[in-house]
Parts: sequence; C-alpha cells; structure tokens
Amino acid sequence: MNCAELLVEIFGSQAELARAFQLDRAVVHNWVKVGYVPARWAGEVERLTQGRISAVEVINEASAKNPVRVKSRPGDAPFGILSETDPMSQYAPAKRIYSFHPPQRTLMGPGPTEIHPRVLTTMSQPAIGYLDPIFVEMMEELKSLLRYVYQTKNPLTFPLSGPGSVGMEYCFVNMVTPGDKVIVCQNGVFGGRMLENAARCGGSPVVVEDKWGEPVDPQKLEDALKKNRDAKLVAFVHAETSTGCQSDAKLLTQIAHKHGALVIVDAVTSLGGTPVKVDEWEIDAIYSASQKCLSCTPGLSPVSFSERVVEHVKKRKDKIHSWFMDMNLLLGYWNAGARTYHHTAPTNSLFALHEALLLLREEGLENSWARHSRHHFALKAGLEAMGMKFLVAEKDQLPQMNAVLCPEGVDEARVRSTLLTEFGLEIGAGLGPLKGRIWRFGLMGYSCRPDNVMLCLSALGSVLNDMALPVHVGDAEAAAHGAYAQMHVKDAQRKKRAA
Repeated sequence: MNCAELLVEIFGSQAELARAFQLDRAVVHNWVKVGYVPARWAGEVERLTQGRISAVEVINEASAKNPVRVKSRPGDAPFGILSETDPMSQYAPAKRIYSFHPPQRTLMGPGPTEIHPRVLTTMSQPAIGYLDPIFVEMMEELKSLLRYVYQTKNPLTFPLSGPGSVGMEYCFVNMVTPGDKVIVCQNGVFGGRMLENAARCGGSPVVVEDKWGEPVDPQKLEDALKKNRDAKLVAFVHAETSTGCQSDAKLLTQIAHKHGALVIVDAVTSLGGTPVKVDEWEIDAIYSASQKCLSCTPGLSPVSFSERVVEHVKKRKDKIHSWFMDMNLLLGYWNAGARTYHHTAPTNSLFALHEALLLLREEGLENSWARHSRHHFALKAGLEAMGMKFLVAEKDQLPQMNAVLCPEGVDEARVRSTLLTEFGLEIGAGLGPLKGRIWRFGLMGYSCRPDNVMLCLSALGSVLNDMALPVHVGDAEAAAHGAYAQMHVKDAQRKKRAA
C-alpha cells in the first residue's frame, strides 16, 4: 500500500483527506491515481497523521516514483561522476551532491515560521513573466490584501523585493536627506539597526534609549523633540523582536506629529499578530517582513507610505542615494496603470505572499490577533508552571514573541541544541546583552497552533528534567490545558451575553 492509499485509509475517504489537507478533492484523487504523494507534502503528512506516516517515507516514495532525470548525450557519465580527464572536473564539488530535502522542524523561534501547505503549493506553480497581464492583475490584488492587513487606504502599499532589512533601509534612504536630524528610539537590536541606517544615510541621529525589555518611553521622546525642534523624523520599533516587548505606536506617532516630525515604524514582528492600524494611528511610513506572522517564505518586505511621505520624497532636490530603492522609480513599477520595468520581480515568492495574505483575510485580522493572544496565554501558563519568568512586564509582552529568562545554572545553548536534535524544535537565543540569558519562543502565523504549544512545553520540560532541574513533567501541559479551558469558558460567556 503506497502513502496515498494509506492516507485515504487513515482519514476514511478521499473527501475527508482533502478536507484535512485543505485541498481540492481532485488533487487527492490524482495522488491516488499516480500512486504517490508529492515530496513537498511530506512534513504535513507526518504532522496530520501524527507520525503514522513519516516524512521520510513520503520523500523516498516520491523520489522513487518520480525521479529527477537530467538529459545528457550518449556516453556522458551520470551527473556527479566526472572523469579525471574532464577539463571541468577541477571545479566540481569534492563530494557527490544529492537533491536537498530539509528535515521537518517545528519552528518556534524568532523567524522564519512554518509555512502553510497552501502557500508552499502556490509557490511551486509555474513561473510567469513579471509584466504578464495575469501577473500584473495579481500584483493589484496583493496591494489590496496588504492594505487590509495594514488597515490603510494608502495607494503606495506594496511588497519590496528583499527581507525586512530592505524595508527598513528603503524608508531611511528615501526619507532622510543628508544633515536631517532623526530621533531614533532604541530599546533592542532593531532600534540599533534603525540608528545605523539613519547615520549611513547622512542623517544626524539623536538617540532615545530605553532598557532592553522595556517599551519606548513616550515622555523621553517628548523631551527629545522639545530639545531638538528641528527634528524631521522619528523612528521606532513597534514590536522589538530581540526582547518580545511592544511599544505604544499610536501614542509615539501622536507625539512625533505634534512636533511636526514624520515617523518610520518597524512592524516586522507585529504585522498580522497584534493590532497594526496605519490609518487610525496616522503612521507615515511602515515596513514589515513576509516570514513572521504572515507565514510566508522569507525575502519580501511589505511597506506602506502615506501621501505625505510621497510628497516629501518628490520634493527632495538631491538624488536618492540608491538606484534600486529609489521610491520615484518604483512608483512606476507598482503603479496601477502602465507598468514600467524596474527589476525582475521574485514572481513565485509573490505568488506565495498572495496566498498567505489570502489565508489571513479568510481567517479575519481580528481572529488572527485573538489566536496569537490565546496561544500566548497558554504557553505562558505552562512556562510559569515550570518556574520560568518573562523578561518583559505583562502589560508590554508581545504575544508572538515570548522572551523568557533562563534558570540559573542552565546551559541555555545546550537546551536549544537538545530541543533541535531530539525533538526537531527550534527556539531562539538572546541577542546582544541578552545573549546566554534568555530564550525566545516564537508563536507566529502558521506556527501559532495548540499542538506546537503543547510540544514545546513537553519537550522543554523533558530536557530540563533530564538536566536535574526541579521540573515535574506534565505540570506545564496541565497548566496550558487549564488556560485553554478558562479562555473557552470566557469566550462562551461573552457570546452568551452578546446574544
């Protein structure tokens, strides 16, 4: 019995199998017809069958049924086996290289996150030209989906080709003129990167510094703006990935605007996981990343700019100090009318982002925010049951990024290594002054699920117990289940009152 037939037997029918995998029934029918499940579904098969069919079984069967064939002329040696007389053999790899199949991991670190199977499937579709009318239509849909996620009507809302760091640099390189005074709020690693960008663009940065693990202090920003009345820009991180701390973006923006400054907001870890309301908060420029709460492949940076920013950039008398990131050039590329060539768009990655945003729209933004909070409270209950303490005060904690202090005497790197090698579970380490002091547990996007919460607590409890820490295996899971039950009761009571 092949894996496709075994799946049908496990789920009872092709219809139930299609429902479980959120696929069209025709796809499942084709699996049964050809006699194997495509290798890209290996991880999902293992997860949904709870290990009854392993990912390795799916990959091996798919490779045997549909091997990759490389055409060559008669007499040529197979790929990877070059004769010593071949003039190009001196440049060949020392070892024979096979197709790469990454292991199945549970990703609960600072990113990237696990990717929904629908997104992976969409990404594997045939490439088309980036000026193809069908692709252009998809680009417009992408922009409208991003406006929904950002809660904005900004026409200039689109994904940049590059990771979140490109989104950051794009904002600074377009908005900072050499000599401009820029107030940068720093309370973690990524506030520091904003500071670096401001300086590299020729700006004159003024730092508002707060302790790592604490939010940006609005009063400190107010004081800095009063002392620097010529400040043109204020830059801050909404959700600091290095600490799991969230700052009040609405209030900080109001303070900046009161003093006539534009704002640049880093929403890399917040977008899709906690409220981000660009229009309501009157944010001028904002950037994020595709691989966090949007659960897409890394390499894209969704950005949004107000008309105020567009006018600010258009009025610049000097040339933008980057050809690739010049907003004036990209305006034509992402324009709804006739598109002008700028660069080769990462078409398949954009297919993936389109699907990821569609999934978020189907779930509903508020439901996504609620899901991240719900699983955060359960994870928190379990971690605290093991005696763990959070770095950040409860009111400032970011649901999707949980920074937890390592117990005294524990080799935090060894714990992370053991979790990865024995449980296939990835969590994050501390950065900068927090290196060796904290673990960072990510609950973002598709990784934000109850099965991941329970696996994380069970695996961590087992590892710490093996290290002779006073952790009773099972207590954390019980606490998490209790938290879920309490939240379920509260939700039921809330619905009853609203009825």
